[in-house]
Amino acid sequence: MKKILLSSIFLLGLFSHAQEIRQEDGLRYAIQDLTGTARFRAMSGAFGAVGGDLSALNVNPAGSAVFNNNYASFSASNYNTSNKSNYFGLSTKENNSTLDINQAGAVLVFKNTDNASDWKKFSIGLNYENTHDFDNEIFIAGTNPNNSISNYFLNYAQGIPESTLSNSNYYDLNFGGQQAFLGYQTYLFDPTSAGANTYTSNVPPGSYYQENYITTSGFNGKVTGNFATSYKDRLFIGLNLNAHFTDYVRTTNLYESNNNNPNLGVQAIYFDNEVYTYGTGFSFNLGAIVKVTDALRVGAAYESPTWYRLRDELTQSIDAFSNDGSTTYHDYYYPNITNIYPVYKVQTPSKWTGSAAYIFGQKGLISADVSYKDYSSIEFKPKNEDVYQNLNMANSNLLTDAIEVRVGGEYKFKQWSFRAGYRFEESPYKVDYAMGDLTGYTGGLGYSFGESRIDLAYSNAHRNYNQYLISSGMNDTARIRTTQNNVTLTYSINF
Repeated sequence: MKKILLSSIFLLGLFSHAQEIRQEDGLRYAIQDLTGTARFRAMSGAFGAVGGDLSALNVNPAGSAVFNNNYASFSASNYNTSNKSNYFGLSTKENNSTLDINQAGAVLVFKNTDNASDWKKFSIGLNYENTHDFDNEIFIAGTNPNNSISNYFLNYAQGIPESTLSNSNYYDLNFGGQQAFLGYQTYLFDPTSAGANTYTSNVPPGSYYQENYITTSGFNGKVTGNFATSYKDRLFIGLNLNAHFTDYVRTTNLYESNNNNPNLGVQAIYFDNEVYTYGTGFSFNLGAIVKVTDALRVGAAYESPTWYRLRDELTQSIDAFSNDGSTTYHDYYYPNITNIYPVYKVQTPSKWTGSAAYIFGQKGLISADVSYKDYSSIEFKPKNEDVYQNLNMANSNLLTDAIEVRVGGEYKFKQWSFRAGYRFEESPYKVDYAMGDLTGYTGGLGYSFGESRIDLAYSNAHRNYNQYLISSGMNDTARIRTTQNNVTLTYSINF
């Protein structure tokens, strides 16, 4: 049975390197996918001034007061993600596809029977959405001309007394000490001299063939409670209270081999990690839609930060194969321990959205949303801990504000509806080579049966970014191009 142990870092109060938190961990919760119903996705989510759709409540909560009748919808999606990587000239590709129920909800509309009142109706809604599907696979391979992944372990070991590495147990050490311990136990390095706190690598210098297979799974989910009302059927205002929950698993299988000196030193390394992150969060939305004329609508909405409480669990193992000139050795260390780290908090950026839509009677509409978000405000807590102070400072220095533009249109012909959309989102980085802009295109159609409707949508989006093979000791990255092709089917009914 796997031994589960609360990391002794927490018990000893040595929290400064208790766990490895990365910048991308904050962005994972701050960057929002295009999700929701098929109609919403087919128009690239440009619904801030349109309303009348359950997923539109995520953009502007006033949209539920646009409904004239009780309404419910149910959506399922196929998520397909393709990742092309290039690492030192070698290109590889990995593809992942999954099917999920991504949306379900209903709105109840209560009309005011007092004709003298200017408040014509109010609505109450409850909606669930899978806001981010984490199922993904990336395969990176190539020959690094200079840097071995053993530098990762060597980097953590420098300054640690050899007696600590030889006399301690894995579970007695903090995160940095554990990484050094794994390298020491598999003879990736030796002390430069007896009693020294410095080390030299046992991996022969030269070039190194490296592979990294990254798999992720899980989801971000959100349950929204909505309230909205209309004033003179011209002003619609609304409020959302959102409960968030996340479940994320990231597994990395890192491999390196070399033929630099076949008769001496470390010839191959296998390093496996699994990080499990789970937790809950809360946010709220405020919004308003104004009918300037019967055809023209404008909207404004505010989305608060999401305040997450998260916990990480980590399991690791390492294998190394080496040669001393006459014998080949297989050294390995499987801690058979899950490190369970203390709870930490992440605050994502707030978001402002301005919207406009023009309704062509019963023929269709065209709409546009522009959103603003400052990614440099991502904040990890407790702020008084060094690891989070450094990360928050890096967020402030490297990340920036970003604009997102969504444009969508719909044309109706008899029972049929035809839809298309465009989406553009700026990079959250000041230097966008770390992560590029996102561009997406969508389309779809719907058929009305009268009281019910079925809708189908297709969305395509792509973005480039850099992926480190390992977090420290070497700065080499693979260039990844991620392309998402998603299909969504929604059934809706008025009741």
